Amino acid sequence: MDFTMGEVATELRKDLRHLVAEHVPADFLGAFTDDPADLEVAQRFCALLAERGLLCAAWPTEFGGRGGSVWEQTVVREEMWAHHEPRGAQYMGVNWVGPTLMRHGTPEQQRTHLPPIARGEVIWCQGFSEPEAGSDLASLRTSARRDERGWLVNGQKIWTSYATMAQWCFLLARTSTGERKQQGLTIFLVPMSAPGITVRPIRAMMGPHHLNEVFFDDLRVTEADVLGAVGEGWKVVQEVLAFERVGIARYARCERLLQAAPRVLGAQWDTVPAELRGRWARMLVHCRRARLLAYRVVALQSEDRVAPGDAAAYRIAVTTLDQDSAEVLSELVDQLGPDLEPVPARRQWFRRAVADHWRYSQAATIASGSIEMQRLLLSRALLAAS
Repeated sequence: MDFTMGEVATELRKDLRHLVAEHVPADFLGAFTDDPADLEVAQRFCALLAERGLLCAAWPTEFGGRGGSVWEQTVVREEMWAHHEPRGAQYMGVNWVGPTLMRHGTPEQQRTHLPPIARGEVIWCQGFSEPEAGSDLASLRTSARRDERGWLVNGQKIWTSYATMAQWCFLLARTSTGERKQQGLTIFLVPMSAPGITVRPIRAMMGPHHLNEVFFDDLRVTEADVLGAVGEGWKVVQEVLAFERVGIARYARCERLLQAAPRVLGAQWDTVPAELRGRWARMLVHCRRARLLAYRVVALQSEDRVAPGDAAAYRIAVTTLDQDSAEVLSELVDQLGPDLEPVPARRQWFRRAVADHWRYSQAATIASGSIEMQRLLLSRALLAAS
């Protein structure tokens, strides 16, 4: 397991950090705030990355990428998440919608969807979870009924990130019933502007755009909107979830904030209790563990050998890291005490960044499959291998 990325990746990391420093405001904490200017920053930065072939670095050139290695794409993923994801919601299209289309899409679907994703021009949302089918996704009830004109979709999705801004939805619906609930599921590629779709935002502490309800009332879709084979959507979903669960490099932001703590505290670092400094050091070790688990899954994905248990092991490590590091960082912020005017910019940034990290971390063990489901997947994999 030699995961040395090499000189190309090192130079790429330097270039990305330079671009972020030059084009992203120092106080940027993500695109999905109450300030529309933050989303505009992300959209402009996406276009800049796309122009330089960095948005989809590992995609084949015929699909709009630059034919780089999976490790180059991993570097992009790490640097973007470390700097509060200045790609905005593009990681969804880049990390798993695009690769899924390359593997399962028709030539027409690929021509329609891949170039806009590679240019950073389109945002996708994921129509998976439902009020009674979250972690148990195969129990979903949204149905697609076939008629002489195609399909009619009816049902509801929930917790749909970016539904208020997305142009397309990667929708999973039931088209038939079988002996197992995983049978009879089909994926549809649906324009969010289509008649019959209603989006209702769910207010949450993570800010706008993250959580929404989506209702489908006699939504008309055609055979051309079906991705893969009718009734075989579960196989594709398993692959999608494996890509999605390693697609966010949460460890990179944890490590950046942890490394910043001694510099922000300055002379106050020496007065931090030894127990808290010990936990801070353990969090850095856990960052390294999560990074290596991610690299292992990336290597397996590049060889088409990734299994749900591999992604689950990484997901467990990185989401618990997210929450544990957030607690340690919050306690380190408390060590700062009250700020005296004028407050140094770096100290202001650190307070806000840690608070933002804490808010996001609360959902880490639920999003993309709860940690309980990840443990179940990992247990099954270990039992199968024993």
